[in-house]
Amino acid sequence: MKKRRKFLSGLIIGLTMTGIISGCGNSQNQTETPTNNNQATANQEVKLTLVSYAVTQSAYEKIIPQFAEEWKNKTGQTVVVEQSYGGSGSQTRAVIDGLEADVVALALSADTLKIQQAGLIDAGWEKEAPHNGIVTRSVVALVSREGGKQAQTWADLANPDIKVITANPKTSGGARWNFLVLWGAITQSGGDATKAEEFVTNVYRNVPVLPKDAREATDVFYKQRQGDILMNYENEILLAKLKGENQPYVIPTDYNISIEGPVAVVDKYVDKRGTREVAEAFVQFLYTPEAQRAFAEVGFRPVDETVFEEFNEQYPKVDNLFTVEAFGGWDQVQKDFFDDGTVFDRIFANLRK
Repeated sequence: MKKRRKFLSGLIIGLTMTGIISGCGNSQNQTETPTNNNQATANQEVKLTLVSYAVTQSAYEKIIPQFAEEWKNKTGQTVVVEQSYGGSGSQTRAVIDGLEADVVALALSADTLKIQQAGLIDAGWEKEAPHNGIVTRSVVALVSREGGKQAQTWADLANPDIKVITANPKTSGGARWNFLVLWGAITQSGGDATKAEEFVTNVYRNVPVLPKDAREATDVFYKQRQGDILMNYENEILLAKLKGENQPYVIPTDYNISIEGPVAVVDKYVDKRGTREVAEAFVQFLYTPEAQRAFAEVGFRPVDETVFEEFNEQYPKVDNLFTVEAFGGWDQVQKDFFDDGTVFDRIFANLRK
Protein backbone atom coordinates (compact mmCIF):
# COMPACT_ATOMS: atom_id res chain seq x y z
CA MET A 1 0.00 0.00 0.00
CA LYS A 2 1.28 3.40 -0.87
CA LYS A 3 2.28 5.37 2.20
CA ARG A 4 0.17 8.34 3.23
CA ARG A 5 1.80 11.46 1.84
CA LYS A 6 2.02 14.63 3.86
CA PHE A 7 3.32 17.71 2.14
CA LEU A 8 5.13 20.31 4.18
CA SER A 9 5.42 23.94 3.25
CA GLY A 10 9.14 24.31 2.75
CA LEU A 11 12.51 22.76 2.12
CA ILE A 12 16.10 23.75 2.56
CA ILE A 13 18.84 22.78 0.27
CA GLY A 14 22.33 22.90 1.66
CA LEU A 15 24.88 21.47 -0.76
CA THR A 16 24.77 20.49 -4.39
CA MET A 17 26.86 18.49 -6.78
CA THR A 18 27.55 21.75 -8.55
CA GLY A 19 29.15 23.26 -5.48
CA ILE A 20 26.37 25.63 -4.38
CA ILE A 21 26.09 25.81 -0.59
CA SER A 22 23.13 27.23 1.33
CA GLY A 23 22.03 27.14 4.94
CA CYS A 24 24.22 26.46 7.93
CA GLY A 25 25.76 23.15 6.94
CA ASN A 26 29.49 22.95 6.22
CA SER A 27 29.64 19.52 4.59
CA GLN A 28 31.53 18.75 1.41
CA ASN A 29 30.26 16.52 -1.42
CA GLN A 30 29.42 13.15 0.04
CA THR A 31 28.57 9.93 -1.70
CA GLU A 32 27.39 7.73 1.17
CA THR A 33 23.69 6.83 1.15
CA PRO A 34 21.59 8.31 3.97
CA THR A 35 20.08 5.79 6.37
CA ASN A 36 16.36 5.38 6.92
CA ASN A 37 16.40 7.62 9.99
CA ASN A 38 18.31 10.41 8.33
CA GLN A 39 15.64 13.04 8.99
CA ALA A 40 14.46 11.95 12.40
CA THR A 41 16.10 14.55 14.59
CA ALA A 42 16.37 18.33 14.56
CA ASN A 43 19.91 19.61 13.96
CA GLN A 44 20.66 16.41 12.04
CA GLU A 45 21.85 16.76 8.45
CA VAL A 46 19.30 15.42 5.97
CA LYS A 47 20.38 14.37 2.49
CA LEU A 48 18.34 14.55 -0.69
CA THR A 49 19.16 13.91 -4.36
CA LEU A 50 17.54 15.96 -7.11
CA VAL A 51 17.89 14.81 -10.72
CA SER A 52 16.82 17.29 -13.38
CA TYR A 53 17.51 18.43 -16.93
CA ALA A 54 20.17 20.96 -17.75
CA VAL A 55 18.30 24.23 -18.26
CA THR A 56 16.59 24.09 -14.86
CA GLN A 57 19.87 24.55 -13.03
CA SER A 58 19.72 28.35 -13.06
CA ALA A 59 16.29 28.24 -11.43
CA TYR A 60 17.31 25.81 -8.70
CA GLU A 61 20.33 27.96 -7.92
CA LYS A 62 17.86 30.73 -7.10
CA ILE A 63 15.50 28.47 -5.18
CA ILE A 64 18.12 26.75 -3.02
CA PRO A 65 18.86 29.61 -0.59
CA GLN A 66 15.13 30.27 -0.05
CA PHE A 67 14.60 26.64 0.92
CA ALA A 68 17.65 26.58 3.12
CA GLU A 69 16.54 29.41 5.35
CA GLU A 70 12.94 28.30 5.68
CA TRP A 71 13.59 24.67 6.50
CA LYS A 72 16.31 25.52 8.97
CA ASN A 73 13.97 27.90 10.77
CA LYS A 74 11.14 25.38 10.84
CA THR A 75 13.00 22.23 11.82
CA GLY A 76 16.52 23.08 12.86
CA GLN A 77 17.71 20.69 10.17
CA THR A 78 20.16 21.33 7.36
CA VAL A 79 19.21 19.60 4.13
CA VAL A 80 22.06 18.56 1.85
CA VAL A 81 20.85 18.16 -1.72
CA GLU A 82 23.09 16.57 -4.29
CA GLN A 83 21.99 17.77 -7.72
CA SER A 84 22.50 16.12 -11.08
CA TYR A 85 21.78 17.91 -14.37
CA GLY A 86 21.88 16.65 -17.94
CA GLY A 87 19.70 15.71 -20.88
CA SER A 88 16.27 14.57 -19.76
CA GLY A 89 16.52 11.25 -21.59
CA SER A 90 19.95 10.41 -20.19
CA GLN A 91 18.86 11.46 -16.70
CA THR A 92 15.86 9.15 -16.98
CA ARG A 93 18.08 6.23 -17.94
CA ALA A 94 20.47 7.00 -15.08
CA VAL A 95 17.67 6.87 -12.51
CA ILE A 96 16.34 3.62 -13.94
CA ASP A 97 19.87 2.20 -13.92
CA GLY A 98 20.40 3.00 -10.24
CA LEU A 99 20.99 6.73 -9.65
CA GLU A 100 19.05 7.03 -6.40
CA ALA A 101 17.11 10.21 -7.01
CA ASP A 102 14.65 11.27 -4.35
CA VAL A 103 13.05 13.77 -6.72
CA VAL A 104 13.07 13.92 -10.53
CA ALA A 105 12.21 17.08 -12.46
CA LEU A 106 12.36 16.13 -16.13
CA ALA A 107 11.57 17.73 -19.46
CA LEU A 108 8.42 15.76 -20.23
CA SER A 109 6.01 13.44 -18.49
CA ALA A 110 6.92 10.63 -20.87
CA ASP A 111 10.31 10.40 -19.14
CA THR A 112 8.68 10.27 -15.71
CA LEU A 113 6.37 7.55 -16.99
CA LYS A 114 9.40 5.48 -17.99
CA ILE A 115 10.64 5.64 -14.41
CA GLN A 116 7.16 4.64 -13.24
CA GLN A 117 7.13 1.72 -15.65
CA ALA A 118 10.48 0.62 -14.24
CA GLY A 119 8.78 0.24 -10.86
CA LEU A 120 10.46 3.18 -9.14
CA ILE A 121 7.58 5.68 -9.04
CA ASP A 122 4.09 4.72 -7.92
CA ALA A 123 1.21 5.15 -10.34
CA GLY A 124 -0.75 8.33 -9.72
CA TRP A 125 2.32 10.48 -9.05
CA GLU A 126 0.80 13.34 -11.04
CA LYS A 127 -2.03 13.61 -8.51
CA GLU A 128 0.36 14.10 -5.59
CA ALA A 129 1.18 17.71 -6.49
CA PRO A 130 -0.71 20.73 -7.89
CA HIS A 131 -1.29 21.14 -11.62
CA ASN A 132 -1.07 17.37 -12.20
CA GLY A 133 2.59 17.37 -11.25
CA ILE A 134 3.55 20.03 -13.82
CA VAL A 135 5.86 22.64 -12.29
CA THR A 136 6.99 24.69 -15.32
CA ARG A 137 5.76 25.49 -18.82
CA SER A 138 7.22 26.80 -22.05
CA VAL A 139 6.31 27.04 -25.74
CA VAL A 140 8.05 26.41 -29.05
CA ALA A 141 9.93 29.32 -30.61
CA LEU A 142 11.37 29.87 -34.09
CA VAL A 143 14.95 31.17 -33.90
CA SER A 144 16.57 32.85 -36.91
CA ARG A 145 19.88 34.56 -37.67
CA GLU A 146 20.61 38.26 -37.81
CA GLY A 147 20.03 39.29 -41.42
CA GLY A 148 18.96 35.77 -42.38
CA LYS A 149 15.72 34.25 -43.59
CA GLN A 150 12.76 34.66 -41.27
CA ALA A 151 9.82 32.49 -40.27
CA GLN A 152 6.81 34.09 -38.63
CA THR A 153 4.35 31.20 -38.74
CA TRP A 154 4.30 27.42 -38.73
CA ALA A 155 3.31 27.52 -42.40
CA ASP A 156 6.57 29.29 -43.22
CA LEU A 157 8.48 26.17 -42.19
CA ALA A 158 7.02 24.30 -45.16
CA ASN A 159 8.51 26.83 -47.57
CA PRO A 160 11.17 24.97 -49.63
CA ASP A 161 13.44 28.02 -49.43
CA ILE A 162 13.74 27.71 -45.63
CA LYS A 163 15.90 25.05 -44.01
CA VAL A 164 14.74 23.96 -40.56
CA ILE A 165 16.82 22.50 -37.74
CA THR A 166 15.17 20.19 -35.24
CA ALA A 167 16.27 16.98 -33.57
CA ASN A 168 15.00 13.48 -34.32
CA PRO A 169 11.81 12.80 -32.35
CA LYS A 170 12.61 9.10 -32.37
CA THR A 171 15.65 9.75 -30.19
CA SER A 172 14.95 13.13 -28.59
CA GLY A 173 12.16 13.67 -26.11
CA GLY A 174 12.39 17.41 -26.58
CA ALA A 175 12.05 17.09 -30.36
CA ARG A 176 8.69 15.43 -29.86
CA TRP A 177 7.30 18.77 -28.72
CA ASN A 178 8.43 20.20 -32.08
CA PHE A 179 6.73 17.43 -33.99
CA LEU A 180 3.51 17.74 -31.99
CA VAL A 181 3.28 21.50 -32.36
CA LEU A 182 3.52 21.11 -36.15
CA TRP A 183 0.88 18.39 -36.16
CA GLY A 184 -1.35 20.34 -33.78
CA ALA A 185 -1.05 23.54 -35.80
CA ILE A 186 -3.17 21.71 -38.40
CA THR A 187 -5.44 19.49 -36.32
CA GLN A 188 -6.21 22.12 -33.68
CA SER A 189 -7.22 24.59 -36.38
CA GLY A 190 -9.72 22.24 -38.02
CA GLY A 191 -7.54 20.13 -40.30
CA ASP A 192 -7.62 16.35 -40.29
CA ALA A 193 -4.82 13.82 -39.85
CA THR A 194 -4.25 13.56 -43.61
CA LYS A 195 -3.63 17.30 -43.90
CA ALA A 196 -1.47 17.26 -40.79
CA GLU A 197 0.72 14.48 -42.14
CA GLU A 198 1.10 16.27 -45.46
CA PHE A 199 2.14 19.49 -43.73
CA VAL A 200 4.57 17.83 -41.31
CA THR A 201 6.10 15.88 -44.19
CA ASN A 202 6.70 19.12 -46.06
CA VAL A 203 8.40 20.66 -43.02
CA TYR A 204 10.68 17.66 -42.49
CA ARG A 205 11.53 17.76 -46.18
CA ASN A 206 13.25 21.06 -45.31
CA VAL A 207 15.24 19.50 -42.46
CA PRO A 208 18.77 18.82 -43.78
CA VAL A 209 19.90 16.69 -40.85
CA LEU A 210 18.24 15.08 -37.83
CA PRO A 211 20.53 15.40 -34.77
CA LYS A 212 19.96 12.90 -31.98
CA ASP A 213 18.96 15.46 -29.34
CA ALA A 214 18.12 19.12 -28.80
CA ARG A 215 21.63 20.03 -27.65
CA GLU A 216 23.16 18.59 -30.80
CA ALA A 217 20.54 20.40 -32.89
CA THR A 218 21.57 23.68 -31.28
CA ASP A 219 25.21 22.96 -32.11
CA VAL A 220 24.28 22.21 -35.72
CA PHE A 221 22.53 25.59 -35.98
CA TYR A 222 25.03 27.79 -34.16
CA LYS A 223 28.39 26.07 -34.45
CA GLN A 224 28.02 24.40 -37.84
CA ARG A 225 25.88 27.25 -39.20
CA GLN A 226 23.41 24.91 -40.85
CA GLY A 227 19.79 25.83 -41.45
CA ASP A 228 17.84 29.07 -41.43
CA ILE A 229 15.44 28.42 -38.55
CA LEU A 230 16.00 26.51 -35.31
CA MET A 231 12.96 25.13 -33.53
CA ASN A 232 13.79 25.80 -29.91
CA TYR A 233 12.07 26.52 -26.62
CA GLU A 234 11.19 29.93 -25.27
CA ASN A 235 12.82 29.25 -21.90
CA GLU A 236 16.18 28.42 -23.49
CA ILE A 237 16.13 31.61 -25.55
CA LEU A 238 15.25 33.76 -22.54
CA LEU A 239 17.94 32.10 -20.44
CA ALA A 240 20.51 32.76 -23.18
CA LYS A 241 19.36 36.39 -23.25
CA LEU A 242 20.07 36.69 -19.53
CA LYS A 243 23.60 35.57 -20.32
CA GLY A 244 24.00 38.26 -22.97
CA GLU A 245 23.20 36.14 -26.01
CA ASN A 246 20.51 37.87 -28.05
CA GLN A 247 18.86 35.59 -30.58
CA PRO A 248 16.22 36.81 -33.06
CA TYR A 249 13.13 34.70 -32.51
CA VAL A 250 9.37 34.54 -32.98
CA ILE A 251 6.75 32.87 -30.80
CA PRO A 252 3.86 31.79 -33.05
CA THR A 253 0.84 32.85 -31.03
CA ASP A 254 -2.02 31.58 -33.15
CA TYR A 255 -1.40 27.99 -32.08
CA ASN A 256 1.33 26.63 -29.85
CA ILE A 257 1.90 23.72 -27.52
CA SER A 258 2.37 23.96 -23.78
CA ILE A 259 5.74 22.32 -23.05
CA GLU A 260 5.16 20.97 -19.57
CA GLY A 261 7.91 19.99 -17.13
CA PRO A 262 6.82 17.52 -14.42
CA VAL A 263 8.23 16.85 -10.97
CA ALA A 264 7.82 13.64 -8.97
CA VAL A 265 9.04 11.86 -5.88
CA VAL A 266 10.82 8.58 -6.67
CA ASP A 267 8.95 6.32 -4.26
CA LYS A 268 11.29 3.35 -4.21
CA TYR A 269 14.34 5.45 -3.44
CA VAL A 270 12.78 7.77 -0.84
CA ASP A 271 11.49 4.77 1.07
CA LYS A 272 14.89 3.11 0.90
CA ARG A 273 16.68 6.28 2.01
CA GLY A 274 14.11 7.50 4.54
CA THR A 275 13.66 10.82 2.77
CA ARG A 276 9.98 10.81 1.86
CA GLU A 277 8.99 13.69 4.14
CA VAL A 278 11.63 16.11 2.93
CA ALA A 279 11.27 15.01 -0.70
CA GLU A 280 7.54 15.66 -0.66
CA ALA A 281 8.15 18.99 1.05
CA PHE A 282 10.55 19.92 -1.73
CA VAL A 283 8.03 19.08 -4.42
CA GLN A 284 5.34 21.11 -2.69
CA PHE A 285 7.62 24.12 -2.25
CA LEU A 286 8.24 24.33 -5.98
CA TYR A 287 4.67 25.59 -6.35
CA THR A 288 5.07 28.48 -3.92
CA PRO A 289 5.18 32.03 -5.34
CA GLU A 290 8.86 32.31 -4.38
CA ALA A 291 9.85 29.24 -6.37
CA GLN A 292 7.56 30.05 -9.28
CA ARG A 293 9.14 33.50 -9.54
CA ALA A 294 12.56 31.89 -9.65
CA PHE A 295 11.46 29.73 -12.58
CA ALA A 296 9.92 32.74 -14.33
CA GLU A 297 13.07 34.82 -13.89
CA VAL A 298 15.13 32.30 -15.89
CA GLY A 299 12.63 31.85 -18.73
CA PHE A 300 10.02 29.31 -17.69
CA ARG A 301 6.34 30.17 -17.80
CA PRO A 302 5.12 29.71 -14.21
CA VAL A 303 2.13 27.47 -13.50
CA ASP A 304 1.04 29.84 -10.73
CA GLU A 305 -1.36 32.19 -12.52
CA THR A 306 -0.74 35.10 -10.14
CA VAL A 307 2.98 34.88 -10.71
CA PHE A 308 2.41 34.51 -14.45
CA GLU A 309 0.55 37.81 -14.43
CA GLU A 310 3.58 39.44 -12.80
CA PHE A 311 5.67 38.38 -15.80
CA ASN A 312 3.05 38.64 -18.54
CA GLU A 313 5.03 41.21 -20.52
CA GLN A 314 7.84 38.69 -20.84
CA TYR A 315 5.61 35.93 -22.19
CA PRO A 316 3.48 36.59 -25.31
CA LYS A 317 -0.09 35.36 -24.98
CA VAL A 318 -0.91 32.35 -27.14
CA ASP A 319 -4.44 32.41 -28.54
CA ASN A 320 -4.77 28.64 -28.77
CA LEU A 321 -2.44 26.83 -26.37
CA PHE A 322 -2.93 23.08 -26.51
CA THR A 323 -1.31 20.32 -24.48
CA VAL A 324 -0.20 16.77 -25.13
CA GLU A 325 -3.64 15.70 -23.92
CA ALA A 326 -4.98 16.93 -27.26
CA PHE A 327 -3.32 13.81 -28.68
CA GLY A 328 -4.42 11.44 -25.91
CA GLY A 329 -1.44 11.81 -23.56
CA TRP A 330 2.11 10.55 -23.86
CA ASP A 331 1.31 6.84 -23.96
CA GLN A 332 -1.02 7.38 -26.90
CA VAL A 333 1.41 9.78 -28.58
CA GLN A 334 4.13 7.14 -28.45
CA LYS A 335 1.87 4.50 -29.96
CA ASP A 336 0.45 6.75 -32.67
CA PHE A 337 3.51 8.73 -33.73
CA PHE A 338 6.84 7.37 -32.57
CA ASP A 339 6.67 3.59 -32.18
CA ASP A 340 8.28 1.67 -35.02
CA GLY A 341 6.16 1.66 -38.13
CA THR A 342 3.89 4.52 -37.07
CA VAL A 343 3.47 8.09 -38.30
CA PHE A 344 7.01 9.43 -38.03
CA ASP A 345 8.53 6.33 -39.62
CA ARG A 346 6.02 6.65 -42.45
CA ILE A 347 6.92 10.31 -42.95
CA PHE A 348 10.63 9.55 -42.91
CA ALA A 349 10.19 6.70 -45.39
CA ASN A 350 8.31 9.00 -47.77
CA LEU A 351 11.11 11.57 -47.58
CA ARG A 352 13.66 8.97 -48.67
CA LYS A 353 11.76 8.07 -51.83
